[in-house]
Amino acid sequence: MGGASRNPKTQILVTLAMLCALAYATSLLRIPAISFLRYEPKDVVILFGGFIYGPLVVPIMSIIVSTIEMFTISNTGHWGLIGNVLSTCSFAVPASLIYNRRRSISGAIAGLSIGIFFMTVIMLLWNWLVVPIYLGMPREEIEPMLFTTFLPFNLIKGSLNTVLVILLYKPLVTALRKLRLIPHSTAVIYKHKT
Repeated sequence: MGGASRNPKTQILVTLAMLCALAYATSLLRIPAISFLRYEPKDVVILFGGFIYGPLVVPIMSIIVSTIEMFTISNTGHWGLIGNVLSTCSFAVPASLIYNRRRSISGAIAGLSIGIFFMTVIMLLWNWLVVPIYLGMPREEIEPMLFTTFLPFNLIKGSLNTVLVILLYKPLVTALRKLRLIPHSTAVIYKHKT
């Protein structure tokens, strides 16, 4: 057996570093969506970390990736950093919490659905509170956008993330097992826990 397999802490750190790098790389894929909003699939990769290691890694990964993003490609400053972390955590923490308690396809779908709900509600509140300050607009001008812009954007974003997680989680876990970065016993969402 290799050194990585004898040192689980090293395995975890290497895997999380790889996932953070991959999440940052996917944040470069900014797809214009509604109004000034853009979709990027980094939450999918961060959620993989939560599915593998539990919900506590989600805020850590999110802060690392969003901080690097703020200093390199983002022009939204600390507001963007906070909003990114809040959006990612409100989606990925509930999803990974539920999945880690019920490692099955039904557990994944339930967790992802609840994650979409939490993210949508929390980001509606965030946009209502912060966007008027960030854009220097009266709150009355932002309020109509809550249900015509921010609500559909977050529902679409959450749905796309869900589809990508369902499609990509099993191949990712298989690849990480072949690299001996995660133990073979890590459950995959396509199999019920035995």
